[in-house]
Amino acid sequence: MNAQARAQAILPAVPGRVRPFEKTQQPTPLLLKTLLGRDLAPSREEFDGVVGALWVGDPEMDALVDWMMEYGAREARGKFELAINEGLAAVKDCPEPLRVFIRKVEKRPSWVDFDLINEGARFIHSTGMTAPYVLRDLALMGGYLLSGFNQSLVLTGALNKGASQRVAETGKWWVDCTEQDGLQRFGPGFRSTLHVRMVHSLVRRNLNRREDWDASEWGMPLSQVDMVATYLGFCVVMLGGLRKLGVPVTPRESKAVMHLWKYACWLMGVEERWLVDTERQGIVLLQHTLMTQSRPDETTRELGKALADEPLERHFSHLQGIQRRLAYEKHLSMSSYFLDKEKMAQLGLPASTLPWYPVVTLVPRFVGHVSQRYNPVMRRRQERRGRRDQLEMLNQMFGEAEQGIIRPDSQHPGHV
Repeated sequence: MNAQARAQAILPAVPGRVRPFEKTQQPTPLLLKTLLGRDLAPSREEFDGVVGALWVGDPEMDALVDWMMEYGAREARGKFELAINEGLAAVKDCPEPLRVFIRKVEKRPSWVDFDLINEGARFIHSTGMTAPYVLRDLALMGGYLLSGFNQSLVLTGALNKGASQRVAETGKWWVDCTEQDGLQRFGPGFRSTLHVRMVHSLVRRNLNRREDWDASEWGMPLSQVDMVATYLGFCVVMLGGLRKLGVPVTPRESKAVMHLWKYACWLMGVEERWLVDTERQGIVLLQHTLMTQSRPDETTRELGKALADEPLERHFSHLQGIQRRLAYEKHLSMSSYFLDKEKMAQLGLPASTLPWYPVVTLVPRFVGHVSQRYNPVMRRRQERRGRRDQLEMLNQMFGEAEQGIIRPDSQHPGHV
């Protein structure tokens, strides 16, 4: 019996982390309802669908990992890495399970538009450091308030015992996905995404076998719901945060960013029924995933404090102590801009922190982005400068270490 079948055999059918349906039926403010074209609250059918997805992992990759373990973990992993990096032709006597999986991900869906994906990537480049600030200090930090997400991170030590490494590795994956043509078959984003997808499956397999994983409370580790909420953080939450920091976003740019992450997360194993095309759809779906999340607990403080301290380990070429402290204060101020004092306290962060950095930079950022919007030369310059800043932050996180993504054998004992 595979991991998904075991999980589905566990009762109760509704994990303890899920809020009762009745509590999800809060009225939607009229203006928001008008903008969205519907209520935020889920229908009973939508509610049941999301709850059911808490018991679903990544069936195709999970089945491949089961095969890898039977075949011989290290040899199978080598064949998998060779197949995603160089193609099936490079794998001598390629086993059929691996061949079937690779062919499935190579057959891109008919809806994929690489011109639109590259537009999304260029827009992300143009945001410079603003997008990484939103993703780190709002999406990731704010996500820790929802303790349903936190259990797998804490049990694997992924973001409390090695926050700097894990944030850097996630940043590398994000950079790979947002390169021009990065999601093409042999692009860095395509290859990185499949590698991370395999690691997620290994983590899921490992946690499902641990006695301290309470499936009746949390459902399947790294379930479809958790993957969907994470995916929406990279697009819906990022776009909303950019606007709040003074970066204007046109409907076309919004569409392009949503499309980029739609394909990236299809590659990651998110089922197509959960992929959306517009921000409006994404806002509704994000709200529906949040109804499965528990309130802040001790994991919230543990992960929040670890992430807050991450800048104190970065690598700078000069005045390192001062630069580290400045980065630490900047990120705290960003979080305080997006999160109220109560949430800051729940995260174990100083509730008295003032949002000085986003406030001071808001008007200059807005003016800068508006001034280059209709000037192609200035626009291209902004894209180049913004991408350079994003890559420099990645360099600061990795230092002299090799820039790579998650290594399976470093996640938890027993991984290949």
